[in-house]
Amino acid sequence: MFKKVLIANRGEIALRIHRACKELGIATVAVHSTADESAMHVRLADESVCIGPPAPKDSYLNIPAIISAAEITGADAIHPGYGFLSENARFADIVKAHNITFIGPNANHIRVMGDKIAAKKAIGEAGIPLVPGSKGAINSYDEAREAAKEIGYPVIVKASAGGGGRGMKVALTEDDLAEALSTAKAESKAAFGDDVVYLEKYLQLPRHIEIQILADSHGNVIQLGERDCSLQRRHQKVLEEALSPALTDRERTKIGDTVRKAIETLGYLGAGTIEFLYENGEFYFIEMNTRLQVEHPITEQITDTDLVREQISIAAGNKLNYSQDDIIFKGHAIECRINAENPRTFRPSPGTITHFHAPGGPGVRFDSAVYTGYKIPPYYDSMIGKLIVWGDSRELCLARLKRALSEMALIGVETTIPLFMDLLDNPEFQKGEYHIHWLEQWLEKQ
Repeated sequence: MFKKVLIANRGEIALRIHRACKELGIATVAVHSTADESAMHVRLADESVCIGPPAPKDSYLNIPAIISAAEITGADAIHPGYGFLSENARFADIVKAHNITFIGPNANHIRVMGDKIAAKKAIGEAGIPLVPGSKGAINSYDEAREAAKEIGYPVIVKASAGGGGRGMKVALTEDDLAEALSTAKAESKAAFGDDVVYLEKYLQLPRHIEIQILADSHGNVIQLGERDCSLQRRHQKVLEEALSPALTDRERTKIGDTVRKAIETLGYLGAGTIEFLYENGEFYFIEMNTRLQVEHPITEQITDTDLVREQISIAAGNKLNYSQDDIIFKGHAIECRINAENPRTFRPSPGTITHFHAPGGPGVRFDSAVYTGYKIPPYYDSMIGKLIVWGDSRELCLARLKRALSEMALIGVETTIPLFMDLLDNPEFQKGEYHIHWLEQWLEKQ
């Protein structure tokens, strides 16, 4: 096992990784920007190193500074968390070149899955169903028009690089295609420095379903069930459930087995997530995330696993602590992303938390790094923490979630807590009857 892990991230995920390391008897190194010098993970880590000013490009994306911090402190592994450098193949290569272990998949898998066109090819060859789409990159309007005719409208033009909903434009008919193509290419170029795009069939009312996997270096692969991430705003997840209220046990088993076999074929290592659109009983691959997901705690709750602990153990060369037969889904879990935002306009609300009280009681978990007096900086994602609630049924889970939200006190900044309280009163949400566009449509009516 590792002796010292450098945590190349911030906020609640940095604290989550620190806690897993301490339970394994591993010393931790926190890196931080000048804006995060009083962050909780910095206070709790065995050592800390300032790696630059607040701007992410000068700190949390500053590869030379992070590598220097690892070498100075003698860290033998680096955990990237999620976001920032977690899916940067070049960073993984550089970490390895400095004889430090990257806690994640090998750089080649990160590189392939980070290119959506290459990812579709690799995943399709491994036996996972794909959304009907162009055979490769679209280089001209004429190519787009021919591909769209073959696929059938509506289609969506998607950036090959990046994520987060940028570089994605829908064309309902051929009249919309030219503008969708040019806009998607321009957005992709501005956001990712790459204007390569491709076309896919646009599914109109799908759900977003993702399958969590773990794979070790001894040929063992397990899948830990699905998460339903369909409640989204501008392609950003807001609330997630495990298991999905939309799937049957037969569908769940079939897609889980398909994913597990594909991951075995790929020879993947570590934690990863295969994401699908699901509509009319069919699954269509959209992307693979080669890292820990923000919403990983709900999988932990229903499977009684510690995904971060397993990540670290796998990276150290150990076998998985579980076989597929050991994975039993128990109850239901929901995660709400509590953000420092106006609950209606979603405008960020940085500032000082003057009073903080976390909810508790049976089945309630709050993953956060905030405390009374903590100043939420304006430079990063606005997420304060993740409220995770478990119950032996979805009905109990919803009741506990409502109770936990009513107990939570976060004073000094605006938060999205009122949004979730209103959402819990909606009959369609209560019945689990929603899709990826449902939340935005519901918000428009408020």
